[in-house]
Amino acid sequence: MSQVLFEDGQFYREDKLLIGANSRAIRYGDGLFETMKVNKGSIQLADWHFERLFSGLKLLQFECPSYFTPAYLSDKILQLAHRNGHSNLARIRLMIFRGNGGLYDAVSHFPHHVIQCWSLPPANQQWNENGLVLGIHRTAHKTMDVLANTKSNNYLPYVLGALEVKKEKWNDAVVLNAFGRVADCTIANLFVVKDDVLYTPAASEGPVLGIMRRYMLDYCRKAGLPCEEAILNEEDLQQADEIFLTNASYGIRWVGSLGDKKFTNSFSARLYKDAIQPLFYPKN
Repeated sequence: MSQVLFEDGQFYREDKLLIGANSRAIRYGDGLFETMKVNKGSIQLADWHFERLFSGLKLLQFECPSYFTPAYLSDKILQLAHRNGHSNLARIRLMIFRGNGGLYDAVSHFPHHVIQCWSLPPANQQWNENGLVLGIHRTAHKTMDVLANTKSNNYLPYVLGALEVKKEKWNDAVVLNAFGRVADCTIANLFVVKDDVLYTPAASEGPVLGIMRRYMLDYCRKAGLPCEEAILNEEDLQQADEIFLTNASYGIRWVGSLGDKKFTNSFSARLYKDAIQPLFYPKN
């Protein structure tokens, strides 16, 4: 079955050529993206996704027409998922980019946009029985500037990290910031558990501010579970009782090992049961 995507107001076959050589998206990575999850016909944590998206559009000085709203994007996302037969469980990628032009002469600041979707298997929702194998990427470092917390299309530190993950046969890799401290991972945010206290790198350390990261911090604070946004280094990872990763697609994945260090999973398994399962499997 041929799949479709949505681009600037129209549905097209997924193999349609969308942009040309003069695109600032190709030349400069001029844009940002949002990865979301459709679960049983709804966009999971949609309000937070669109809050982050429109904050990023403002930062990058896009000029949005009046119709370009969360409601417009939600409608197109759900239409696309339906047309592709993915309404039950799907990963959505919304990319926004500036059009043609040189560095100083953009044709316009209109938010050109492409929406794609892919079906997800039921296992995506489930607890990982086998812990992930985590490595540390040391070649490229994450900046700690005004762009660090956004999902910018300038993604090269994560690209190089992902290449190393494939080469070393890891499941993910820690991305370090300019000071050699922990920022996040190539496709996820990172949490450390030590003595029943939860830690994750602070926004000032350069992580992408993931929606599931926000959800987890919000849940723990409301549940009275000790959690801190902190400065973490490699020693903190080695001394942790547990490490787990979060992203909007799979929720939580516990880490079984980092180098020679092995980790347990009792705290993260409890978080999956109490915080993630109700989100993924809401009661009717």
